[in-house]
Formats: sequence, C-alpha cells, structure tokens
Amino acid sequence: LGDRNITNSTITERPFRSPHHTASRTSIIGGGSRIQPGEISLAHRGVLFLDEFLEYPRSILESLRQPLEDREITISRAKGKFKFPADFILIATMNPCPCGFLGDTEKQCTCSQSQILNYQKKLSGPLLDRIDLTVSVSRVPHEQLAIKNLSLKSQHTNIQSSINKAHNLQHLRYNCSTSYNSSINSTDVDKYTSLSNKAQSFLISASKKLDLSARSYFKTIKVARTIADLEGSHTIEVSHIAESLQYRQIAAN
Repeated sequence: LGDRNITNSTITERPFRSPHHTASRTSIIGGGSRIQPGEISLAHRGVLFLDEFLEYPRSILESLRQPLEDREITISRAKGKFKFPADFILIATMNPCPCGFLGDTEKQCTCSQSQILNYQKKLSGPLLDRIDLTVSVSRVPHEQLAIKNLSLKSQHTNIQSSINKAHNLQHLRYNCSTSYNSSINSTDVDKYTSLSNKAQSFLISASKKLDLSARSYFKTIKVARTIADLEGSHTIEVSHIAESLQYRQIAAN
C-alpha cells in the first residue's frame, strides 16, 4: 500500500498506525495529486491509534464516519472514484476538557464552561455513534504506579485465552475467517444473535430510557454478543446487555 516497502510476499503482523494530530487530512484519509492511501488504509486489518482525539481537526474526525461504517474509503476526484480498504480497529484517547482535569478528584479544572462545550462539540453524535466502546478512565494513584503487579502476566494469559476462545466461536458462527460480531449488518443481527426474553425486554426498556439511536441499539446487541462469547454463553442474557450498555453511556449522554 502506498510507498510502503514490502519485501516478503506475506505480511505476518497486523499493522499498528499512530499518526500525530498535526497530520494532514490527506495523509490520514488518503488522496493527494497522486492518489495514495492514507493511514486508515495502512491500518487495514489492524489498529489505528489516535491519541488526543479531539486535537485532530473536526474535518478529519468527520471523515472517519464512512470508513468506520463501510470498512473502506471512497475518494472522489475529477478522474473518477478511488476505493481503498479501511477495515481497522479505531482506538482513540481524549481528555474530558482542554486542561484535562474535568471531574478529577485531586486537581481542579481551570476551563470555562464555554471552553468545555466547544471542546466536546468536536466529537459529534454521528461519529460517537459509530464507536462500539467508550470508557471513562480515572487517574491512577501514584502509590499504585509504584507497585509491581506480579500477577499481571498470568492475567494477560487468561485474557488472551478468553479472546482466542471467543474468536474461534465467531469463526464457527460465521464460517468465515474475517467475520466478527462487529462486522455483521443490522439486518443479520437477529439471525446470528439469541437474546433471552428478559434480555430483550431489558434492552427495549433501556433503549427508550437512554434514547438510543438505531445504530446504537444494534451495536449494543453486537457488543453483548461478544461479552457472551467471552463467557462461553450461547444466549445473550440481561447481564450481557447491561454491561454492553455501560460502554455506551458516554454516547447516550
């Protein structure tokens, strides 16, 4: 892809791309006078990591909406339309406000209300709707940073084992090595997911209360399907829906 030098016939590692927030729209999305794929295509089948998410220009953030939905990017030029693959996992980090201390228990936020609103407005509802998981992370105490967790390696091993089992379940479910719960269409959700009656009722009630969009509704089910896979459960239960909804609270708010 692009000017990347590939010496072997087979790529053995998934890509990890982390462009700086000062990078141009063309370098991230693709295009230019001599059409080239951008970072989102270089991250195909891998990870696109965007640190300080809201420091990127809003035009770049909004341009992510199509590839996050279609898993490809279409670039229109006078000569025609060019399509590049863009099936990446987006991992984005951001501060809650410009100074970074909104809601912090130890340091007071110095931003005005208008600064906070203008900052958070850069993350539009339609873009946030396309992100499967949103998690608020609190400050880690300095005392905890100094502690060496000897059990961390075993925890990673257990997590990796659970992920491998869930991966195999999805491989069998979709009979395709590239299909995961996140990639199924909303029209196929009923075909591949099985909710208990209580889970279905709970989801409908919560969706009304949180005023979830149709996209968020189906994403909640797909994330719950993955949570159930990690637990080895064939049926999606209330606990799976409840946990999935927790990952959409920022979007709902």
